[in-house]
Amino acid sequence: MAAAALIGCGDRAIPALRAFLLSGRPRGIYQPRQLAVETLGKLGAKQVLLEYLRNTVPVKDPVARMGEDAVLSTAARELGRWQTEDVFECLSAIASQRILPGIVETIGSFRRLETFPYLLRALGDGVCRSYAEDAIRKIGGDAKELLLDAACAKSPSADQESGSSLQRRRWVVRILSDLQLSERDWVRVRHLLEESDPDIVITTARIGLDMAPAPDKWRAVDRMIEMLPPAGWFLRSEASAALAEHFDITRGAIEDEVARRSKVDRKRQCLDVVLRLLVNLRNQALQRSFAKS
Repeated sequence: MAAAALIGCGDRAIPALRAFLLSGRPRGIYQPRQLAVETLGKLGAKQVLLEYLRNTVPVKDPVARMGEDAVLSTAARELGRWQTEDVFECLSAIASQRILPGIVETIGSFRRLETFPYLLRALGDGVCRSYAEDAIRKIGGDAKELLLDAACAKSPSADQESGSSLQRRRWVVRILSDLQLSERDWVRVRHLLEESDPDIVITTARIGLDMAPAPDKWRAVDRMIEMLPPAGWFLRSEASAALAEHFDITRGAIEDEVARRSKVDRKRQCLDVVLRLLVNLRNQALQRSFAKS
C-alpha cells in the first residue's frame, strides 16, 4: 500500500526513495529496500537505480549480504525497462565482478554477443544457470563458435576440472545439441565422446547420431550404451529416445548389449535396469517396424 501511494505521488517521491535506498543500511530483512527499488523503477527513476548499482559496497555480514544481493538483482531487473548503453555498461561492469540472477537476466535481454563471457560464467552457477541458458539460447546461432570453444574448455585445468566448469560444459553441450551443426562443427566436439561424464557423453552422442559420419555414429552408439549404467533416469530417457529414433543404426549394438547382459543368472537379470530398458526399447522399435510393414 505504501509503494502504491508513493507511485501516486509521482516524481515528488523520488528524492525520498533515493535517500532511503542510498543512505539506508543493508539488512537481513531486505523487502523494504526491494520495494523501494521496484517503486523507483515504476516511477522511471533510471538514474537513481544506476547510481545505486554503481555505488554498491561489499557487505560483510552474510545475512545482510544475501538480502542486499536480492535488492541488487531487483534493481538490475528494473533497469531492464531501458535497453540503453549506459544501462548495459553499468551491468557489464558489475557482471565482470559478480554474478546475480537479476544481472544475468537483464544483461542477457540485450542479446549482445559481448555478454557471452558473463553468461558462460553464470552457466556454472547453480542459482544463475537457468537465466544464463535462456539468454544464450536467445543469442542463438551467433554464439555457436563461442559455444564450440567453451564445450572443450576445462577450468582450471584439463586434469583438475572444477564442479562449476563441468556443469558449465554440460549445459554448453546441451545448447549446442539444439543448434544446427555441420560436420565441420562435429569434428570439434567428437572427442567429448571419450570423456567420463555421462551427461556430456550422452548429449554429444545424440548430436553425433543426428549428423556425424557413419564411423562416428557407431562410436556414439557404443559410448551412449556404455554410459547408461551411471546415468540418471532423465539421461537414460534421453538416450533411450535417441537410440529408438535411430534404431536402424543402433539395433546391432543394442542386440549385442542385450545378449551380453542376458548371460548372467535370472536374478541378476531381473535387477538389471539397463537390460530392461534396452529390451523394451528393442521390442517397441520392432513392433513399430512391423506395424508399418
